[in-house]
Amino acid sequence: MNPEPAPDDTTRTARADRLARLVEEYRALSADSDRKREIIAELDGNTAAQPFLVSVLADTGEYDLARVECATVLRLWPPADPDLRHRAGRALLAALNDPEEDLVRQYAAMALGPYASDDPALAEALIAAGESEEDPLVRACARSALEEAGLA
Repeated sequence: MNPEPAPDDTTRTARADRLARLVEEYRALSADSDRKREIIAELDGNTAAQPFLVSVLADTGEYDLARVECATVLRLWPPADPDLRHRAGRALLAALNDPEEDLVRQYAAMALGPYASDDPALAEALIAAGESEEDPLVRACARSALEEAGLA
């Protein structure tokens, strides 16, 4: 006879199943569906979803508002795993440097604060963005992130 699963196991399994369902739904949606942004928002605080969030943020072909939402979630919940944290920082850096997506760039700049002290290249990119005259909103977001990181 199998023992009943512990409540933590049941909860963990339910969260993993929900994550899998949301990711599957996300991938089935059309490229510009606003439901994509809603799904990302539903994953807020779910550390198991962080690799997925990094992959969405890093994909320049993804829906821009979904990428914005990913940047926001990754700012609020930076990955604890060093490798994933590095990948998240690099995805944010790539988004910051994407000339096609001003809104994504703004949110990426804001989100880099928690990552800037981990990687000198990220700090340098934020400093450059904070001094740039190209986009005043990106500049303001970068300066805010530098203050958050204690680098301003």
